[in-house]
Amino acid sequence: MASAEDKAKKGELNDQLKEYIHSWRDERAKEEEELKRLKEKQAKRKEIRIEQEKKLAQQKRAEEEKIRKEEQEKREAEALEKKKALEDAERKRQEMMAAQKEKGGKQSQAPAMDARKEMSKSKEQVEEEMKISLSIRIKPLALDEMDSDEVKGKCNQIWNTIVVLETDKYDYEQRQLDQDYEFKELAERQKLQLRNKAIKKGLDPESFTGAHPPTIHMFSKYERRTDTRTYGDRKKLYEGGAEVIRSEALESSWKEKFGEWSKRPKAKLPKWFGVRPGKKAGDPETPEGEEDEVAEEAEEEEDYDEEEEEEEEEEEEE
Repeated sequence: MASAEDKAKKGELNDQLKEYIHSWRDERAKEEEELKRLKEKQAKRKEIRIEQEKKLAQQKRAEEEKIRKEEQEKREAEALEKKKALEDAERKRQEMMAAQKEKGGKQSQAPAMDARKEMSKSKEQVEEEMKISLSIRIKPLALDEMDSDEVKGKCNQIWNTIVVLETDKYDYEQRQLDQDYEFKELAERQKLQLRNKAIKKGLDPESFTGAHPPTIHMFSKYERRTDTRTYGDRKKLYEGGAEVIRSEALESSWKEKFGEWSKRPKAKLPKWFGVRPGKKAGDPETPEGEEDEVAEEAEEEEDYDEEEEEEEEEEEEE
């Protein structure tokens, strides 16, 4: 009985296991199919995105190409207009020069162009304008239509033009050298005048000849106006201070001591045979108290003189 029940339980477990394995395989197959479908969908989206990016890049290149062509056409149109304007200006200039040559009048100078405008041009613009001007001025020679005499005559004409231009070039170079020498001489003369001017004003001789003007002395740090005071006036500003205080202290102490000294009792000379030396006839008599004081002071002075004489004698004996 027990073995039959065990067999029945094992059979049920096997059946359940088979069903579980079968269901797991079905789910796995469904998941793989779903994953495959998602991968295919992702690949399709990637292809669509690549195609869209290609279309956008192509469209962007077309737009850039269109803009570049428009800018190039615009530049070409501006260059053509500029060339036409230069050609017209050169043609008018040549016609004016030809008319002046026919009249025999003096050649007038061309109007001065704006220097700032000329300096703002780039090197490429200047070269382009030079090429356009030369192409207008220098016309091509029709050598095929000329015979030998005409060619010789043209060569002689070109040679004479070269000789004239070289002569003018030499003259201009010599004139430039002369002008440079004159400029140097004028600069030295100006420097000498500036030195004399600085010396007259009491400044350094090189104060006016430097790259910068001399410094302007202002009246003060707070009043921004030029200082027109002389050196003596400015020197007085720095007088005083401790020196003045010291002199005032010495003056006051001297006055105090002089007042004390002037208040001292004045000593009088002793009488000689009943008459005081220096006393004139008719002077009032001196009070008795003052005579005693004068006598005591005279005795003290005599004692002091005797002591000094004794000390001098002892020193001589030694």
